[in-house]
Amino acid sequence: MSEPLLRLRISHQGQTALGPGKIELLEAIAQQGSISAAAKQMKMSYRRAWELVDVMNRCFDQPVVVSMAGGQHGGGAQVTDFGQALIAAYQQIVHKTTQAAALELDLIRQHLK
Repeated sequence: MSEPLLRLRISHQGQTALGPGKIELLEAIAQQGSISAAAKQMKMSYRRAWELVDVMNRCFDQPVVVSMAGGQHGGGAQVTDFGQALIAAYQQIVHKTTQAAALELDLIRQHLK
C-alpha cells in the first residue's frame, strides 16, 4: 500500500503537538520502553527523538512520556495513560477524516502520477 494521502498535524502555539511522526515515535517508545531504542528503531538521533518528546510534553497539560534516569538497572521511558489516549484519539481522527473524504481522496488518487 502506498503512503497515506492525508498527513494530519495538530498545532498548538506554533508547535506541532501531534502528527504522524510523533505518533509513530510514541508507539515505538511504548514498544521499546526507551526513547533511545525508539530513536534507533526509527533511524533518528536520540537528540531529535528527545526534542520531539519534549515538544509534546510542553504542548499538553500533562505528560505524554515520562522517563526514568539510568543507573544500575538502566533507565527507560514510558508512554503515559494520557499519551496512550492521545495515540488512540489521533488514530480515530485520521480514520474519521479519511472516511469523510473518501470520494475526494479517490478522485485525487486516480489522477496521481
